[in-house]
Amino acid sequence: QVQLVESGGGLVQAGGSLRLSCAASGFTFSRFSMSWYRQALGKERELVAALTRADDSPNYAESVKGRFTISRDNAKKSVYLQMNSLRPEDTAVYYCHAGLYYWGQGTQVTVSS
Repeated sequence: QVQLVESGGGLVQAGGSLRLSCAASGFTFSRFSMSWYRQALGKERELVAALTRADDSPNYAESVKGRFTISRDNAKKSVYLQMNSLRPEDTAVYYCHAGLYYWGQGTQVTVSS
């Protein structure tokens, strides 16, 4: 069955960096667009970054442009989110998303001020 397993979350001070990873299985990874979403406490889930199957033209939320970078490795069936210059408002559970329907379990990112 389809599995998306995120890792790399944690606690970091403002200005720090984290790299999230998402390992995929159970589907043809290279054929799916991949994205990262996040959901802060009491807020709706929002798109952070998305990458097409062709590994070009990434899309970012305005709030993370210039700080976050999404990438994928089709050979490893993985997608990554490099997060730099983290801010307290980046605190959320981050979810890996494949295609239209598949979600990971989420990984907590907490940025302290």
